[in-house]
Amino acid sequence: MGLRANPTYRQRRYGAEIRGIRESAGFTAASAAEVMGMNASHITTVESGRTGLSEERLRRLAGAAAVGSGEGATYLDALVELGQESGKGWWTEYRRSLRPSLLDLAELEAGSQRIVCYEPMFVPGLLQTLDYATVIHRDGYVDASTAEHDRAVEFRMRRRGALTRERPPRLHAVVHEAALHTSFGRPDVMRDQLRHLIEMSRLPNVTVQVVPFDGPVPYGTSFTLIEPHQPRLGTVIVAHVVQSLYLGDANSLDTYNNRFDRLSEQALPPVDAEVTPEGHARKDSLGLIQRLLYPLL
Repeated sequence: MGLRANPTYRQRRYGAEIRGIRESAGFTAASAAEVMGMNASHITTVESGRTGLSEERLRRLAGAAAVGSGEGATYLDALVELGQESGKGWWTEYRRSLRPSLLDLAELEAGSQRIVCYEPMFVPGLLQTLDYATVIHRDGYVDASTAEHDRAVEFRMRRRGALTRERPPRLHAVVHEAALHTSFGRPDVMRDQLRHLIEMSRLPNVTVQVVPFDGPVPYGTSFTLIEPHQPRLGTVIVAHVVQSLYLGDANSLDTYNNRFDRLSEQALPPVDAEVTPEGHARKDSLGLIQRLLYPLL
């Protein structure tokens, strides 16, 4: 099998984890290759994500690096699984029409157990309506044809299936109030979007909080943290107009987990769609959303 010309994020991440194991043990490429019974040049292609590694060789390296006992055993099993995944799913049919980072995102969501996100300007993608997503794409920052925009919107709508699949991930979204005011010149778009946000919060695996205008100074950059069953293999995606950053190092995971915890603490109590209007003893996320919704009805 030839080398991959354009490895996916999952493949690059797998290679980065192999490199991390090797370097933490103080092995050079040559010494690691000797442990695994392969040549040093092969190690380089594995660590760059351009080729895979058999489970047997991975476990040999992990054993020599003293990885695989205690909590490390769970991590090692998850890493083996990561390396053996096919990478194929519903998103595969879009590989010729959408940029690779979007396919990487869908693959991460498909294998997720927990997703947390912060959005200062837009409703999170997994919680968007069709009309809202359409306006975002067609009037947004990316120049593309109508057909390309429609394909991207279709892709985003299919991503929402992650929240209602069997054994769905837990989604916790913190949204700044600013994101709920923009009507894009069409009040009906935001009306339906706000109602959809309330409806989605009825799902047992979805939590929505709002940071109000009179709250703390807002954090200006949106980010999403996606965790599989092994949190150590989680990924932070920091939004950028040109190309979002995909971060998987331990420091980034800790930093953004802590940042999200602070944002959640500063936000209003979560939306609870089962609470009656008279049940709002104090300001909360549902009350704020309803206050914004009433003038649009």
